[in-house]
Amino acid sequence: MSKDRQQFIQENARPGETWDEASKRLCPSRSKGSTGKRSSLVPERHAQRDFFIADILDASPKDDIGSMEHPLFALKAGDTRMRTYGRNNVTVKVMPGHGGCATIHDKDLWIYCISQLVEAMNRGREDVSRTVRFTMYDFLVTTNRPTSGVGYQRAAEALRRLAGTRIETNIETSGYREREGFGLVDSWRVVEKSRNDDRMVAVEVDLPRWLWRAVEARQVLTLSRDYFRLRKPLDRRIYELARKHCGAQPKWRVSIRALYEKSGSMDTLRNFRGAIKALVETSELPDYRVSFDPEGDAVTFYARGAKGGKAQMDDLVKGKPQKRVR
Repeated sequence: MSKDRQQFIQENARPGETWDEASKRLCPSRSKGSTGKRSSLVPERHAQRDFFIADILDASPKDDIGSMEHPLFALKAGDTRMRTYGRNNVTVKVMPGHGGCATIHDKDLWIYCISQLVEAMNRGREDVSRTVRFTMYDFLVTTNRPTSGVGYQRAAEALRRLAGTRIETNIETSGYREREGFGLVDSWRVVEKSRNDDRMVAVEVDLPRWLWRAVEARQVLTLSRDYFRLRKPLDRRIYELARKHCGAQPKWRVSIRALYEKSGSMDTLRNFRGAIKALVETSELPDYRVSFDPEGDAVTFYARGAKGGKAQMDDLVKGKPQKRVR
C-alpha cells in the first residue's frame, strides 16, 4: 500500500475505528478479505479538501442569532403558503418548495452544522468551510432522532425542504445584507450509501452564504441539549426567543401579542395564548421557568438558577401579578 493511501486512511478513520475497519471502509478493493467488488466512491484525488468534515464528538449545540430572532422556519409541517414577516424594519419573505416550507424541526440540520463549525473554529482548525460533510448516523444521534429507517427517511425529506425553501430578507449577518434570495441549504448530496440498503451513510451540504457569515462572525448562541427533546414546534420557537432575549439576564418579560408576532405563528392569537398557558403548566422549557400574567396579558421567562430565582422572588414580593396555570 502506498504512503499516500496509508496517510489517507489515517486522516479519515473514525473515532474508535481500527486500522482494518477503516481500510475496509475507505479502500474496500485493497483490504484483506475483499470480494473485489468495486467501491461506489471514487478515490480521493485532492489532498487539500474544499469541505469541512464534521467529526467532533459532543459539540455544544449552537444556533445563529438571526434565525432565533426572526421566523425563517415554519411551525407546521406541510405549510405551502408564502409567508411574509415584518417587524422593526426587518422583512422576511419565505417561499415554499415542492415539499412545503422547511420546518423548525428541519432546522436541526442547521444547528448541527453550526455546532460543528463553531467548535472546530474554537479549536483552531483551518479546514472549516460552508460545505459540511457528516455521517447521517451522528446527526440523528446528536439531534435525538430515531436511528431506524424512518430517521433516515425523515432526514432526506428535511434536506429536500431545506433546499427547496427560498428566503428573501434584509437581515444582516456580519454587517452584510443578502441582495438576492437564498435557500436554507444551497445544495446537498449523498457521498456514501449503505451497501445493505438505500440509507445515507455520509452527506455533504452547502450552507448559504448568509448563514456562513454569521458563523464566521460567531453570531451564535449556545442551546440546551434538551432543546432536541422538545416535541412541539411552538415550544422550540419560544425557547429560541427566550434564549435570544434573556441571554445572561435573569429574566425577560414580553407581552403575549409581541411574543405572538415574533414567533411567526400562523394560528389565532387566542389559540397561541392557550398554547403558552399549556407551556407554563408543563414547566418543561429548558433553561427557563415561565410565568403568565393574566392581567397584563404578558409572559415572563426566568432563567433557571440562583439569579433567575431571585428575580422571580423579587417580583413576587413587589406584588407583580403571576399565575401558574392549573
